[in-house]
Amino acid sequence: MATPRFVTDSARVFSRGMYAVALAVGIGLSIPGCGGDDNPASTEPAFAIAARPQINALLADTMTSGAVIYVQSPNGDWLASFGTAVRGTNTPIPTTAHFRVGSVTKTWTGTVILQLVQEGKIALSDPIGKYVPNVPNGDQITIEQLLTMRSGLYNYSTSLAFNQTLDSQPNKLWTAAELLDIGLGQPVYFAPGADFRYSNTNTVLLGLVIEQQTGMRAADAMKARLFAPLGLTDTFLPPQDDTSLPAPAPHGYQWGTNAETTDSDALSPERQAAAKNGTLQPTDVTGVSTSWAWTAGSGISTVKELAAYVQRMVGGGYLNAGLQAQRLASCQSLQPSDPMAASYCLGLAKFGTFYGHTGEIPGFNTFMGHDPATKTTIVVWATTAAAPDGRAPANVIAQILMSELSKASEVPSEGRP
Repeated sequence: MATPRFVTDSARVFSRGMYAVALAVGIGLSIPGCGGDDNPASTEPAFAIAARPQINALLADTMTSGAVIYVQSPNGDWLASFGTAVRGTNTPIPTTAHFRVGSVTKTWTGTVILQLVQEGKIALSDPIGKYVPNVPNGDQITIEQLLTMRSGLYNYSTSLAFNQTLDSQPNKLWTAAELLDIGLGQPVYFAPGADFRYSNTNTVLLGLVIEQQTGMRAADAMKARLFAPLGLTDTFLPPQDDTSLPAPAPHGYQWGTNAETTDSDALSPERQAAAKNGTLQPTDVTGVSTSWAWTAGSGISTVKELAAYVQRMVGGGYLNAGLQAQRLASCQSLQPSDPMAASYCLGLAKFGTFYGHTGEIPGFNTFMGHDPATKTTIVVWATTAAAPDGRAPANVIAQILMSELSKASEVPSEGRP
């Protein structure tokens, strides 16, 4: 089974930004091992033993200080922490640590929206203009097009001026109105439904619909509808004026500035060289404001809780059978000519046989996916959103895990350890 190619979810691609199909992350899956624990516990499954040196090498090559992974699969479960919680120290990251999930938050927003559809409070065919005034093409853009990123609305987080403000005012408290002023004040990319373009503007609009139709803050609606029923107490959309991560938590780091990476996650060749030789160091962005992402990307979770959530979201339980089937069948490839390219669906993404999402927010990169056919779940997070060369470390680790799980599944049962 081939390893699915990813659309890189970065602050410019899948969580802040500009639609670009960054196909396979450009790294082979036969990376020689180096660093880390060369004698993993004998109880680790075979795929984990094979993946461990590759993950260590990837983290070293991308200069990523730490990561946590959680896999549940027929080939065994694996919960592991890599690296350090704080650069320059040997402080291990607890596997229970909290992290920022970035655009994984979009699946929370999308799931609540679909519940409102199920309850008859809204319809997928409703125009957004029915709920929010002054949206360009608001009488034509449907709720469904907002969920599938086919509205054509400008993505506010691709604005250079916006990114310059993030750099100069890292603790600025952004309101939804300010974000929409940017997103709705620019020309649309295309007519509603004509194409795909990832846009945080879509998901902020959906957040307003949630609040209007539930009479609750979006954070409270998510808690009541998604997290409380599963007993998830460490998964939440934080208050917009709260920049803290609950303990335990690692530090998150950002290479370069928001402005210089507006159009590409990769730094200039000169800046990449400076990172390699140590003259450029990343910025600790653990406590910067994520209010600019709101229902599009400011969520917080832990690796085990996110696994429980994605299993229910994909496997069923939040929606009735009909709407759940419609959601999973809605995926449209972002590059139809490539069968391994990522797809986007009703408020979630698909990578090969895994449904879920990726997330990037300054300081953190997340991959969350569940394969309902094999009942395999992969959750990975890393303490940098993008390496100096633009690679998203958690996404690459997920590729490594998928590859090794695939190999393990192909081994005849009598040959397995």
